[in-house]
Amino acid sequence: RTHFHSIPPTPMGKHSKDKRDIYYRKAKEEGWRARSAFKLLQIDEEFDLFAGVTHAVDLCAAPGSWSQVLSRRLYKNDAAGSASGAPPNVRIVAVDLQEMAPIEGVVLVQGDITSPKTVAKVLSEFREGDVERLADLVVCDGAPDVTGMHDLDEYIQAQLLLSALSITTQVLRHGGTFVAKIFRGKDVTLLYAQLKIFFPDVYVAKPKSSRNSSVEAFVVAQNFAPPADFDVASLGGITTLEYGLPDARLNGTRAVVPFVACGDLGGFDADQNYPLQPTDGDGASYVYHEPTQKPTTPAYRAYLEAQQQSGRRVVLDEAIRQVGAPAQIGKDS
Repeated sequence: RTHFHSIPPTPMGKHSKDKRDIYYRKAKEEGWRARSAFKLLQIDEEFDLFAGVTHAVDLCAAPGSWSQVLSRRLYKNDAAGSASGAPPNVRIVAVDLQEMAPIEGVVLVQGDITSPKTVAKVLSEFREGDVERLADLVVCDGAPDVTGMHDLDEYIQAQLLLSALSITTQVLRHGGTFVAKIFRGKDVTLLYAQLKIFFPDVYVAKPKSSRNSSVEAFVVAQNFAPPADFDVASLGGITTLEYGLPDARLNGTRAVVPFVACGDLGGFDADQNYPLQPTDGDGASYVYHEPTQKPTTPAYRAYLEAQQQSGRRVVLDEAIRQVGAPAQIGKDS
């Protein structure tokens, strides 16, 4: 028998998003900063990403859900201590241009992933006395604000991934793993070929929490082994590769890699709406949860601050002039 329960009143629209996105709702219930945490967890279910990992880097980390996953999993795996206990043999560095709220056990580096200064800062955080250490795992969930023009979005995302690959080649140990978001378009096979120059094992993973309607997927590149003559400054020249142009490093410019569906295929569907109620039998009633971490520098900050100062509604351009704050656009979770 199905029982319907009343839902406590909340501001309009908050229930709607919980209904439309089950992973958004579950992220808040479980204390994740964004629904994207489930994507990394589901990829790990298939690839066992965290086995033997003690040093990790999260690129384009804000708002921090993947850094949360790294913190919870790596400190749990390390018998030497915990994030709040004795210093363990775990180091996690999160890098982003944006300001990010602190996460226990994670070192935050606010900087550009294409800058040599950022590379030096990451390596300095891994240094143990006179011993240089490199990362076992590098992850990147960064993405541009999409335009809706798929060819352009795919190109920009590929350039972001190559920027992430550039810093990865400088901070990842031989044999390490690189996980990054891609947009699967008609030219993505060139990106696979570029990755296979550095990683013999490349897979495309599609987590259950990633919407089927989205071109988003993730590359899992394993066993890092750069060419002997690799030049970090030019990324080995791979950014100039084009379809149809011969290159001795590539086995063709249209690499085919295995596609892996990740997560419980009988679990929640990211494209489906799930009712907040009813609950069946003795099931728990729905309770609204606020987001785990609200944005630190949202795009609408200038507008809200100007409205508070003037005591009236103001247009966005006027708000930016009054407050002088850039309208920074946050990463979609």
